[in-house]
Amino acid sequence: MLFVSRTLAVVADTLRIVALSLLVFARTGSALLGAVAFGVGFLPQAVGGTLLGSLADRWPPRRIIVAGYLMECGVATALALVDLPVAASLGLVAIVATVTPVFNGASSRLVADRLRGDAYVLGRSVSSVASAGAQLVGLAAGGVAVAALGPHRALLVSAGCHLIAGVGVRALLPQLDRVGRPRGSAVRQSWSTTTALLRDRTVRRLLLIQWLPPAFATGAEALLIPYATQRRYPGPAIGLLLAAVPLGMLVADVIVGRLIRPAGRERLVAPLVLLLGGAVLGLTLPVPLGVALGLLFLLGSGFAYSLGVQRAFLESLPAAHRGHGFALLSTGLMTLQGLGPVLCGAVAQYGSIAGALVVAGLSTVVTGAAWWWTARAGR
Repeated sequence: MLFVSRTLAVVADTLRIVALSLLVFARTGSALLGAVAFGVGFLPQAVGGTLLGSLADRWPPRRIIVAGYLMECGVATALALVDLPVAASLGLVAIVATVTPVFNGASSRLVADRLRGDAYVLGRSVSSVASAGAQLVGLAAGGVAVAALGPHRALLVSAGCHLIAGVGVRALLPQLDRVGRPRGSAVRQSWSTTTALLRDRTVRRLLLIQWLPPAFATGAEALLIPYATQRRYPGPAIGLLLAAVPLGMLVADVIVGRLIRPAGRERLVAPLVLLLGGAVLGLTLPVPLGVALGLLFLLGSGFAYSLGVQRAFLESLPAAHRGHGFALLSTGLMTLQGLGPVLCGAVAQYGSIAGALVVAGLSTVVTGAAWWWTARAGR
């Protein structure tokens, strides 16, 4: 039930992102604001993950997950039915995003508590495949829904998907006990646990490799709408470009997760990160649509690198703070994926789209090289 509801929620999230991003770009004509709309649900998670992450270990997981889906439903409904200014629309998404790390931490903790060793990695691989497939559906549905219904009605579809996911979890997921009874201030405990985790060199290194490449890649993805316009690709190409990334993720996760042994996955971390960065750099060339689609497929394939670090990350977390650790992972991942579009959008707005892609691609390549160097040095 957890995987099914999460898959449906990813469809809803993807549909909302596409609809809101297209709506903002159409209203303003600004590449920067279009990129901000693409990533506004990510950046505010820094606050919630840092100050509220301990709630993932203190409250029953079903209650947390249901509350998250219902809040997302409320946001999409408000965006669909109320004619809000652009700033207000972005602010509403940002407010709800503040508590998203708590929901993600509780969900990830459930998976980690029930799967051990390589079974956990394979379980995460199944989840990634389902999420990638859901993104494909969401992107395809996003293009069709926005074209056929308009962005506001498309947002209502997103709200309905979140509502179904919340009701399904409430009805079908067993009520499970929390890890321990709440003691003291949640904010104080969250801050002290976050600090302790970040001071641990192993945990910090594993967090950074899971945070940075997606941040740079999301910055590049956020520019695909103005990128396609600048390259004069036909109108339907936008949906194809957006869908190529999750398609690559789906295929690579199946291959790396199912056909490669654990030690092989760990050795592939650096090469796959380098593939991801190289694909972004390839987009700066004057390539035809077919080549651009191939490069974005390779970009998505590079995300399979994360399968090589997930087991080590799980084993590095103290059992009592596992939910908080996953909330922290989600916090950094989403926050930096919020910063990526903003920074790349700013470079594109005041420089060029090609320049922004160069920044994103080179940063990813440097991250992959740094991981390879530290792994080789045994650090």
